[in-house]
Amino acid sequence: MKDKIRVGIIGVGNCASSLVQGIEFYRNANPDEFVPGLMHVELGGYHIRDIEFSAAFDIAATKVGRDLGEAIFAEPNNTIKFADLPKLDVKVHRGMTHDGLGKYLKKVVKKSPASTDDIVGILKKTKTDVVVSYLPVGSEMATKWYVEQILDAGCGFINCVPVFIASQPYWQRRFEERKLPIIGDDIKSQVGATISHRVMTNLFRERGVRLDRTYQLNFGGNTDFLNMLERERLESKKISKTQAVTSQLGHAMPAKDVHVGPSDYVPWLTDRKWCYIRMEGTTFGNVPLNCEMKLEVWDSPNSAGVVIDAIRCAKLALDRGLSGSLVAPSSYFMKSPPVQFTDDEARTKTEEFIKGDDSVVLPGPLKRTSNGNGSGNGQRKAAKKTKNGTKSKR
Repeated sequence: MKDKIRVGIIGVGNCASSLVQGIEFYRNANPDEFVPGLMHVELGGYHIRDIEFSAAFDIAATKVGRDLGEAIFAEPNNTIKFADLPKLDVKVHRGMTHDGLGKYLKKVVKKSPASTDDIVGILKKTKTDVVVSYLPVGSEMATKWYVEQILDAGCGFINCVPVFIASQPYWQRRFEERKLPIIGDDIKSQVGATISHRVMTNLFRERGVRLDRTYQLNFGGNTDFLNMLERERLESKKISKTQAVTSQLGHAMPAKDVHVGPSDYVPWLTDRKWCYIRMEGTTFGNVPLNCEMKLEVWDSPNSAGVVIDAIRCAKLALDRGLSGSLVAPSSYFMKSPPVQFTDDEARTKTEEFIKGDDSVVLPGPLKRTSNGNGSGNGQRKAAKKTKNGTKSKR
């Protein structure tokens, strides 16, 4: 019988709420059952219920000091409630603010007066295996500060936010040196704006349609969209979402012809997100083809299942002694992984990873993929295998 996976959460917002609820909701799922949003009920020998929460960090006065099972429903959280939770006996500790609280978030989030807790000490004391970061968009310095704490505590890391960590050689080396795995960067939803736009872009390419212009506009009513009204915090987010789409192209597209990003905050949408995508292309005979679609989703539950799978993959990496950026899981679960594949390729590679047949990690040498596409942070081909894999290419 495998051990439990002890998980720490940074940022007890809507996404954390959906994750915690999801673990409870599917706790007794049959391993042979189809669960929407999960690759497998039992992944690599780990059932959904094998995930247990060991630590949580936030800065909001409405959450710090409370039990995690209560804090996930505290204001300003406004996602849908789909599970009743028992007391989890996990206290929400005071985290580090740094640049995590933008000018619009300050209007709805009152900071806890408590001092920043000992993050490293808490993670060690609670024997946390994997830490999941749900920091707000634009938390560049806060993310890097927390990464240092995670490295010192000896935990695996899942970077759900658009701050480039797993895709950067510097951080890949840091995790390799500490013999720890990382999956990142910027979580993809189950069926969200990015994955829908990627699939349609790939369809255009595979069917020989030249994509000439495209936009993706997103509206929502949660604190994520409120925070993103502060355009100065959006640089990494826009890069991440744009790269996720343009990496599927078979040709270069001028920056002026692609617009991908959050558009506005609509409070009455609460945690729902509405996405509008338009694609203008050229077909045989230089005949135009235009496509428009609208997607309506509950934003936070849309990524919770993906994170559950990512957590279990990170624990498999710890079990197997893998360190650095996990190429296959990152490519399937994240918008800005170290290596971009098509989504079909990424899923196949992740299934191989789960079975133990794909143990590719980074850092490694720079190499372009066969279709010439790469992430904006540099496309790095598989670099390192475990002793049971192929020979190192370093």
